[in-house]
Amino acid sequence: MLVLPENEDACLFVPGKLSGGMLLIADHARNALPARYGALGLPGNELERHIAWDIGVEAVTRLLAAALDAPAVMASWSRLLIDPNRGEDDPTLIRAIYDRAVVPGNHPLADGEREARLARYYRPYHAKVSATIDQVRAASGRAPMIVSIHSFTPELQGRKRPWEIGVLWDRDDRVAKPLIAALAADHGHIVGDNEPYDGALRGDTMFRHCTVPGYPHALIEIRQDLIADAAGQREWADRLAPILARINRDPALHAIEYFGTRTGAGA
Repeated sequence: MLVLPENEDACLFVPGKLSGGMLLIADHARNALPARYGALGLPGNELERHIAWDIGVEAVTRLLAAALDAPAVMASWSRLLIDPNRGEDDPTLIRAIYDRAVVPGNHPLADGEREARLARYYRPYHAKVSATIDQVRAASGRAPMIVSIHSFTPELQGRKRPWEIGVLWDRDDRVAKPLIAALAADHGHIVGDNEPYDGALRGDTMFRHCTVPGYPHALIEIRQDLIADAAGQREWADRLAPILARINRDPALHAIEYFGTRTGAGA
């Protein structure tokens, strides 16, 4: 577990070529917690599990950013503190229980604690994502392609997950469709189409920053055992970079289009 200094920014920014028209995002890149929260009452080993972060994602995102010369915005704290990939009204925004682990520091919350975490960590992260999207759009003169990088545990609640990589999306398949096709054609990888999760989640990062404004996007989930070490991280970054670069070069992609959502409410 990393200890997050109280004065550290709520996000990590990796500079890149803004005029390239692409932005990478990583909501769950780290398992860091501010010193005053300790380990949220959890045994230290729990913070090394998938419940605290997306294992391997920070390294993969940094490698992709370098290969693509694209900027990246990553959250600097553990999802257990507050989950940036949830809407402010989502009941799992601050979890009291996650994959059979009880989080004592999250229940009960002291008066004002939820709002304090939103103000100090959650909202500044999303403000940085929004600002960077605006910068990429201004520099490139087109709607940016936004790719969110995540990883998933090989087994959840006793169920093994066969996919090596998943691509999540709602109704906008401009990035997802060619990405899934390219990955499936690459040595027969087991690719999940909206697996192991559904990409339609009202209020999440992609909904907020892509679905609503109409920007082309996809969320990538890589199985954690495949990127748990430096060799695997490099392998998957090298695999993804040329595919993403090729998709990004399509001039027809970079337009604002409104596809709506499968969440049961209008975007």
